[in-house]
Amino acid sequence: MNQTQLTETAFQIILYAGNGKSSAMEAIQAAKEGNFTEADTLIQTASDELTNAHNFQTKLLHDEANGDKKDINLILIHSQDHLMNAMTIKDLAIEIIDIYRNK
Repeated sequence: MNQTQLTETAFQIILYAGNGKSSAMEAIQAAKEGNFTEADTLIQTASDELTNAHNFQTKLLHDEANGDKKDINLILIHSQDHLMNAMTIKDLAIEIIDIYRNK
């Protein structure tokens, strides 16, 4: 994988992580409004988007484990940060939705 491909992969991670984060935040809003069916659907969408991001990350990890070392750039670091934050937000969204559901 060359530097251009690495950057493109980083942007894919950012894209899917951002989509997942947005869906998780929308799920909280839906739960706040009492629409738990929509909240559950949005959490599933968030999970699907984060799985897509994680698949790109896993490809990078497998490549490195197989000896394909890459020069780390700021965009790749940003993508990893973005993914971890999005995963945390989704996990917290699930908990917040449960709080609203059990009110």
